[in-house]
Amino acid sequence: MRHSLPLLLILIAGGCRIAAPPSTILRPFLETAAVTDDADDPAIWLHPTDPTRNLILGTNKAPAPTGALVVFSLDGRIRQTITGLDRPNNVDVQDNLAVVAERYKNQLRIFRIDPVTGTLTDVTAPGGTLVKEAPMGVGLYKRPSDGALFAIVAPKTGPADGYLGQYRLDASPDGKVRATLVRSFGRFSGAGEIEAVAVDDALGFVYYADELSGIRKYHADPDHPDAARELAHFATSGFQGDREGIAIIANPDGTGIIVCSDQIPNATRLHLFSRQDPSRSLGVFTTSADSTDGLEAAPDFLILMNSKGKNFHLYRMPK
Repeated sequence: MRHSLPLLLILIAGGCRIAAPPSTILRPFLETAAVTDDADDPAIWLHPTDPTRNLILGTNKAPAPTGALVVFSLDGRIRQTITGLDRPNNVDVQDNLAVVAERYKNQLRIFRIDPVTGTLTDVTAPGGTLVKEAPMGVGLYKRPSDGALFAIVAPKTGPADGYLGQYRLDASPDGKVRATLVRSFGRFSGAGEIEAVAVDDALGFVYYADELSGIRKYHADPDHPDAARELAHFATSGFQGDREGIAIIANPDGTGIIVCSDQIPNATRLHLFSRQDPSRSLGVFTTSADSTDGLEAAPDFLILMNSKGKNFHLYRMPK
């Protein structure tokens, strides 16, 4: 959710609006293998030196014992499956940690990614990562000032104010990771639910999808003096389905794009908004993905969950 996407950046040169012809449907250049039950949310891990060894992570949203975190290589093949998760919803990656919202256990499951082998190992502190009831969405924020790592979690249900929970993640001497609640924040319209969470580390903002209302923006740093104030509420019109996955396409100069999926059967749409001014729409694309929940931005493509195929689609955007 925090990576640049050069092909898209060409499209916003000069601040122009992006728009594909109405009849154009984007097709994936690659599809991953299918999971066994219900694909939900993708994330990407970037190898420190060799981009060909990057990994795609996705959830198989099912009760234990088949609920799983599934790891794919860039050719779409499954290279590791971690089963036994109890309805894992969303996953996010920061540095060499992958964090999964395990809904039926009311906790986060945390995995360390070996930078040499690419293998994931569970480092969840037993009983130490309990969160608000029935967690679904999760986005990771690494604070630039001190490197502190936080998980911002959206539960299945919540109040009109203080819907999301933000948890600081800390490793003990034995390497196990615990989660400590540091704040509850965020408005909710009361319609639908909140699942998608994306964090812009460089600019310090968190975005989340109030599914039937719009996208909301807050400061990601819980210690920011204005942390409790909603900074923006945008994407309030033009959607045919639920507002679902969100990804941040970030340029080093602060420009970029916010992408949100419009959950439509057999034809998920992607709504693009300016990173500098989220109230400004940059256009809409239609894809061939079915009823997309989660999406992620990789260095040169987008990853969309594809419901009908129980897998993930990789798309390059047109110039």
